[in-house]
Amino acid sequence: MAVRINTVTLNGLEVLDVDLQVQVSSGLPNFIIVGLPDKAVAESKERVRAALQSMGLSLPAKRIVVNLAPADLLKEGSHFDLPIALALLVVMGVVPAEDLASYVVMGELSLDGAILPVNGVLPVAVKANRENKGLICPVSQGSEALWSGLENVIAAGSLLSLINHLKGVQTLPKPQLKQKKVQALGLDMADVRGQESAKKALEVAAAGGHNLLMIGPPGSGKSMLAARLPSILPPLSVEEALETSMIHSVAGNLKDGCLCLERPFRDPHHSASTPALVGGGRKGVPGEISLAHNGVLFLDELPEFSRAALEALRQPLENGVVTISRVNAHTTYPASFQLVAAMNPCRCGNFGQGVNECKRAPLCAEEYQAKISGPLLDRIDIHIEVPAVNPWDLTGVGKGESSEQIRQRVLQARAIQKKRFERLGIKNLSVNAQIKGKLLDEVVCLDKEAEQLLVHFAEQQHLSARAYHRTLRLARTIADLQNEIKVLKMHVAEALSYRRKQPFHRQ
Repeated sequence: MAVRINTVTLNGLEVLDVDLQVQVSSGLPNFIIVGLPDKAVAESKERVRAALQSMGLSLPAKRIVVNLAPADLLKEGSHFDLPIALALLVVMGVVPAEDLASYVVMGELSLDGAILPVNGVLPVAVKANRENKGLICPVSQGSEALWSGLENVIAAGSLLSLINHLKGVQTLPKPQLKQKKVQALGLDMADVRGQESAKKALEVAAAGGHNLLMIGPPGSGKSMLAARLPSILPPLSVEEALETSMIHSVAGNLKDGCLCLERPFRDPHHSASTPALVGGGRKGVPGEISLAHNGVLFLDELPEFSRAALEALRQPLENGVVTISRVNAHTTYPASFQLVAAMNPCRCGNFGQGVNECKRAPLCAEEYQAKISGPLLDRIDIHIEVPAVNPWDLTGVGKGESSEQIRQRVLQARAIQKKRFERLGIKNLSVNAQIKGKLLDEVVCLDKEAEQLLVHFAEQQHLSARAYHRTLRLARTIADLQNEIKVLKMHVAEALSYRRKQPFHRQ
């Protein structure tokens, strides 16, 4: 008879059951793993053999077949080591089979029998908790598993200690929840001198979850402003923290068994490839946009990114998810991020700078800014110019508002949005930037004069339907910051001032 162990394989955040079966029969000594394993799984037999030998155990001199069912599903990863080893130990009579029936097992083995960390423990624990099963995992990831709400977790540091625990010879200590201390706001808006209009735009973007593009000469403070956006964003909710941590768990970025309690801030270099940005590769791993889920994705030097990489952002910006299509599978990751981008007005950065004026202006600026496609710009709600800082602002002794002061206004605006969504019976929305369809008319409440202004501007500037609706959402956020029930003409006027003119004029 075949011995069965419950384990899993991952397809993005989707956890798929795998029935691991081991059969030992008479015949020439051989160790075979079948069931569409990848290279890491196929090499498990050598790690398992060495781990057992480190405890003084040898594999039976028989034909050993390990089947990973369903056989047509690709199995990837090194986390099959531990379930294979436990199945063999059951066959050898070392461990009782009934003790493992209600557990999902995952873990990598080192040659000396230590159980090493693997990716994806958190989503696996969530599934095990939902199905009333326990989980056997590496000791360093016991805390990670507990965050799912699962209580029946066995976290072992070595194969020998796990065997002794299952046989009742010793008792492994229960894992303890670890919580990383949320660091105090290190980057503060008060450090930014001048740029009051840019700070205001960041506040509006934070209040409504809107995308933002900053254009200005080198050294004007674009990167400095973007790095301080997380300091004015509200903290992650419990649901957001769990969802964000699951993505980082699959990517192998969740350290010390602690949840991600701070909003992610990802700033990939402009040389990043399309798979690095949106996800993909041979294993369909999450990219930067998924790692920035519920946080901020900052793209500095926007036109320097490859066109293919930038155009791949269009669908995630609209839908909040990204689907990676491969020959063997389709993987979907959440990608609800806030895009903040920065760029120079032209390649040399001196367009509109007076004495240092670009020698090829305005052609240089038009060519450089044209690298960003219209459809991508259409998905960015706020476009602002960030001029060079006045020297008098740099020498002044006074400081502007702190991040905490701005954050309080952002929290109040988000609380208004939350109450509005609850009143309308909407549970899956949290910010104005996510409003779609017929719901937009119910939420916005345009004043008559405001509507006339918006329609007139849209007609004159030939706004697309997407730009029109994004302007409505932006105006709603501005009104929420001022605690206004209706969207007035001044709110629409401010929202329209953030629409990009082609090309940006000279300063």
